Amino acid sequence: MFFKAVSWLGNGKFWYALMLALLLTFRGAAVQAVLHMVATGLTCTLLYKWLKLRTPRPRPYQIDTNIFCATPPLDEFSFPSGHTLHAVAFSIVAVAYYPWLAWLLLPFSLLTALSRVVLGLHYPSDVLAGAAIGAVVAVSALAVM
Repeated sequence: MFFKAVSWLGNGKFWYALMLALLLTFRGAAVQAVLHMVATGLTCTLLYKWLKLRTPRPRPYQIDTNIFCATPPLDEFSFPSGHTLHAVAFSIVAVAYYPWLAWLLLPFSLLTALSRVVLGLHYPSDVLAGAAIGAVVAVSALAVM
């Protein structure tokens, strides 16, 4: 139940709420950070969807009947973990602007990554690849903007 809730929140809800909270709290001073997060998220989504189409890796529960799928997948294939990709990318960008958010975002990102494996939706390598891709996208976005 706990990991299902984390995964559900990590499907965008947590990140959208964070962006809204930043805007409501810091108003105009948060606009650049939020726009940066939105641009990074869009880049991640495009890359994620492109990779999913080119790496048709079945999900763990589809291969091993001993693995229980605890929540319905959002798409057909396993590689990479989009939840983890976005969690890492959003966390890096948000913490670059608001370092004090690290205490919240780092544990949430780790739990999001772990939830994907625990729920039977991803292999550990999917999660590691998602984290690496998210980190590269975020660091690149920070270097560009």
